[in-house]
Amino acid sequence: MPTDHYRLERLSNGQRLITEKLDHLRSVCLGFWIPAGSRDEPASLVGATHFIEHLLFKGSSKYTAEEIAQVFDTLGGELNASTSREYVVVYGRFLDDQLSVAMDVMTDMLLTPTFSDLDREREVVLEEIAMVEDSPQDLIFDVLSEVVLDGHPLAHPIIGTRESISGASEEDIRAYHEARFQFADMVVAAAGNIDHEVLRSMLLDRHPVADGVDPRRAVCTPEPRPRRYFLSKETEQMHVCLGGIGLARDDERRFQLSVLDSLFGGSLSSRLFQEIREKRGLVYSVYSFSSLYAETGLTGLYFGCRPERLDAVMETVVRELVRLGNEPVPEDELQRAKEHLKGHTILGLESTSSRMTRLGKGVLTETEILSSDELAERIEAVTSEEVMELAAEVYRPAALSVVGIGAEQDRFEDAVPEDCLAGLV
Repeated sequence: MPTDHYRLERLSNGQRLITEKLDHLRSVCLGFWIPAGSRDEPASLVGATHFIEHLLFKGSSKYTAEEIAQVFDTLGGELNASTSREYVVVYGRFLDDQLSVAMDVMTDMLLTPTFSDLDREREVVLEEIAMVEDSPQDLIFDVLSEVVLDGHPLAHPIIGTRESISGASEEDIRAYHEARFQFADMVVAAAGNIDHEVLRSMLLDRHPVADGVDPRRAVCTPEPRPRRYFLSKETEQMHVCLGGIGLARDDERRFQLSVLDSLFGGSLSSRLFQEIREKRGLVYSVYSFSSLYAETGLTGLYFGCRPERLDAVMETVVRELVRLGNEPVPEDELQRAKEHLKGHTILGLESTSSRMTRLGKGVLTETEILSSDELAERIEAVTSEEVMELAAEVYRPAALSVVGIGAEQDRFEDAVPEDCLAGLV
């Protein structure tokens, strides 16, 4: 790894600390990356990781929930967290001279949460589940994951289910937290006007013992079984995803996938947006997406349209899928996709939050941490032939599942017959 733009060290307490000093700033973004996600949960505790993320803010041995909020409000900063399928990150952004206070609050939350108001917060999470179920444009991605990654731990819904959250006892939650939220296993990342030595000293003072368990996940490769699935809901639109197995995050072709995603459905000038929305006015929202995990990935596209337009949208989508894997990308279109991707990536690195995320996620997931110049070089090196070859693999129509949410199942099944993609190459 190049080390001219950050400093990485494994501390004596087992933690990995990575910092990027930006001394022209007055702020710091500090993040704690926990190697636990929805894929690590037993079936009876689906959603436990996300539930714990909520509970961390409900009070610790030294601070009540109100005091945690008041401290960061007083700092003029922000405190937040998110849960994914493979990790949790708790992060704060604040002025550089408030590092000691922020560190004390954040470490106390992580190490000694009281899990107070557990039942009240359970109701909050149940409301969040209900909100997602009422938002088909969000729910459909959980449905697609369950269909494409059927049987794989990555198919677990991050927020859990009504049944799993309702049935999770305080004892279960405490045991899961103790097993998966070991301080020594966390990656600590910071970007901004930060002193590496000072941060190291604070971490070792707070927790000098190397008591982590260094959790390792069993490699589990999904077995794709393309199929059609429909979830009936009273909606005005028909929400549809086509998706299949993508790339693992250490796959050398991930830069090719990024360029492919940009030109296919990741920008205003992309093929899906131009052909389906701009030229035909068939949808408001249409885009492609890719998720890269440890040993596999998920790649696909989403659109929402009125039911009577589903046939026309599906016809256009299928035509674009076939063209994507059979025709070389014109040089001007390829270059436009590269420039969009480079601009989006580099602009994203102009905040301490995004820089902290690049560092912490890179160390936790054991992937390269590249400079802006290196990222641009990798993107620029992608060829038209590589994009077409990869598209023929990850967007091969016969390998894609199709899922839908809406009120008219018959119309969905007519527009998406069981074998509608099987004969396409």
